[in-house]
Amino acid sequence: MGRFLRHAFALSVLLFVLLPFLWMAYAAFMPKEAVYSGELFSRVGFSLENVRALAKEGFWGRLFFSMGLSFGVAFLQLLTALLAAYALRAGFGLLPFYLVLMAVPAELLLVPLYGILKGLALLETPWALVLPFAASPFVIYLVYQAMRAVPEELLEAARLDGAGHRVLLFRILFPLVRPTLVAAGVLAFAAHWNLVLYPRVVVSDPRFWTVQTWLTDLQRKYPTDWGLLSAAALLSVLPIALLYLLFERRVVATFEEGLKG
Repeated sequence: MGRFLRHAFALSVLLFVLLPFLWMAYAAFMPKEAVYSGELFSRVGFSLENVRALAKEGFWGRLFFSMGLSFGVAFLQLLTALLAAYALRAGFGLLPFYLVLMAVPAELLLVPLYGILKGLALLETPWALVLPFAASPFVIYLVYQAMRAVPEELLEAARLDGAGHRVLLFRILFPLVRPTLVAAGVLAFAAHWNLVLYPRVVVSDPRFWTVQTWLTDLQRKYPTDWGLLSAAALLSVLPIALLYLLFERRVVATFEEGLKG
């Protein structure tokens, strides 16, 4: 009986969490007349009208532009994390510095970062959306934790065989920490994908808007078009949802290993 109650409670919580997403999916493909008439359940139907309307508003261009930016940022963060984590493991004493950076709210850096970008003439360019995120203290720490778990004896044996830093990093450590790099890449992609305030501040040109910035503008233009807004929100979530579904186990395992470490 106790097990049944636990499962029932877990199912109830799951349904409560999923309810907004289920409603969003339902409204995204609901005919417009059903929304405006208020007959949401008596006039059930399926329509791609909202998806076609999004295409006319330029949604797909914003979506693929954001995907390109976020994948580029994730790649840069993984590259810098690999190099920085190796330096930390080799004894470069900056780990407290990275831990302090992880504790600083990103919003506090917005004003000084704006001034730096303005001085470098990078405002209103795609570079303003990429370069400030080329390194992440959080991703560096995750990769460092994975490297720290590699036995020192393995690296010492490679050094005795004449291996240098390049061989140690890319031939030995890189294959061993690859699962953590995959999980860190998913998290880096998601963090950049969900930015709203920062892109709005540094880029005002609609050509360089991310999909999240574009969504805020769409909401201002069509504040009561729930079908259109639901379709936009649903489709903008798909890249993140697919990444998590593909690499869910790896992301969970990475955090479990970090907690054990």
